[in-house]
Amino acid sequence: MAADGARTHDLVVYGATGFVGRLLASYLAGSAPAGLRIALAGRSRARLEEVRAGLPAAARDWALVEADSGDAASLRALAEGTRVLATTVGPYARYGLPVVEACARAGTHYADLTGEVLFVRDAIERCDAVARETGARIVHACGYDSIPSDLSTFLLARQAAADGAGGLREVQLVATARGGFSGGTIDSMRAQLEAVTADPALRRVLGDPFALSPDRTAEPDTRQPRDAGPPVRTPDGRWTAPFVMGPFNTRIVRRSNALQDWAYGRELSYGEVMGAGRGPLGAVTATGITAGLAGAMAAMGFGPTRALLDRVLPAPGTGPGAEAREKGWFRMVVDATTESGRRYRATAAGKGDPGYAATAVMLGEAALALAVDGDRLPAAAGSLTPATAMGEVLVERLRAAGHTYEVTER
Repeated sequence: MAADGARTHDLVVYGATGFVGRLLASYLAGSAPAGLRIALAGRSRARLEEVRAGLPAAARDWALVEADSGDAASLRALAEGTRVLATTVGPYARYGLPVVEACARAGTHYADLTGEVLFVRDAIERCDAVARETGARIVHACGYDSIPSDLSTFLLARQAAADGAGGLREVQLVATARGGFSGGTIDSMRAQLEAVTADPALRRVLGDPFALSPDRTAEPDTRQPRDAGPPVRTPDGRWTAPFVMGPFNTRIVRRSNALQDWAYGRELSYGEVMGAGRGPLGAVTATGITAGLAGAMAAMGFGPTRALLDRVLPAPGTGPGAEAREKGWFRMVVDATTESGRRYRATAAGKGDPGYAATAVMLGEAALALAVDGDRLPAAAGSLTPATAMGEVLVERLRAAGHTYEVTER
């Protein structure tokens, strides 16, 4: 493990030539403190030079590092040369494990944007013990997957504990947003479906509500909400439908709970849905979302229809244009009932397309927290989550960046 004083960089953006990598680099150019040694990394120096040339003046002196996920020596040098590595190179199941392994061995803090359960499970099994030994914080899901979900539940549990209200019992997140999909996101979904097709046993892993638990045998038998139920009308008149990111986000939140010795509550039941509006239009919208999501997943999992979708879906490296990204937004409302019966609500919200503009803020602030705020972070290492790796420090950073994180008692 290289000593921090021997490292050339404080923070490296790996995958800087990709769609989200460029957004992240641009955000850091405007938000990183002066003097922070930042570098851009990727396979092609020429493309890295092109990206750097298009960034604000603060980035003109950033170093460029050639590295390839298929070249172990280049990844080792990359990890050993920086204190923090933020990677946008996906699908992570296809390209990410060698990067995680290199960071874990080097004692380098790591942050990614994965929404892939199978990848995170593999990374935990291969790298958690090594990272705990070297002191590396390996932090998955540092974007819209799954920072709002993870931090909202963290804040709810902390407020309930401060009020003496007991642990969390029933918690449901309702997501609403305006945004688009990039080719990288779709490629990640495709890769996970291909893995399940090749090994049907992996379906059981994906279906396990505690798939990312640090100790599956120690998990309580509390029943968890379904990942993809039918449209539902809530008591206050809202219609909801399955949330495409729920099957991943819920596993991250449950891992956060277990990593903290179930500090949120042993009886925690946590679910996520998508808000579809009220009245007859809300019912129609919820039904359409439910049917469309089921149809899309079925089509992507079947070879002939997947080939047809590939012709019309965005290709990797593409995504919404600047105007669409600016018009986007997200809002997550998380209602919780505690063991004592008291009720709380958390709200997480932000401007910008959630998967791109807002995600660049989330990953950027997570990377900066790892690079700048080490003395203030929780004393933890290994395969972590945003809440267990950065907790209140990341909440403060995101609030300062314009995002909303608040908790009220109802």
